[in-house]
Amino acid sequence: MKKNKSLYEGLQKDVRALKLPGIEVWENKYKDKDCTVCLETNEFTCICPKTGLPDFAVLYIDYQPDKWCVELKSFKLYLHSFRSVGIFHEHAANRILDDFVLASKPHRARIRAEFNSRGGIKTIVEREYVRK
Repeated sequence: MKKNKSLYEGLQKDVRALKLPGIEVWENKYKDKDCTVCLETNEFTCICPKTGLPDFAVLYIDYQPDKWCVELKSFKLYLHSFRSVGIFHEHAANRILDDFVLASKPHRARIRAEFNSRGGIKTIVEREYVRK
């Protein structure tokens, strides 16, 4: 069976190397306690890499901090930087969680990205990280 190549082929080849602002952290003085931090924003936007039109999403991020907690203003600025980035929904969610985990090194983290409907299709991307 012949694979049909997408017109999107190659548009995301550098998504993992994309330069974005860093996410700052601060020391968790209660690292001996189990807690879950829940973050939510309904202001996430990025750009469709094909059409250049804006995509809007609600992001939910839950994490169990270890030594570090995420500093929220820097995280807001990090998310804001996606407003000019052409990126697929799946790549946006994966990149955000990768950068979040790299900065904070939590016990576990989860993202749920609910993108607004486009052409009658709503996209929801979920991913979970559990430290081994």
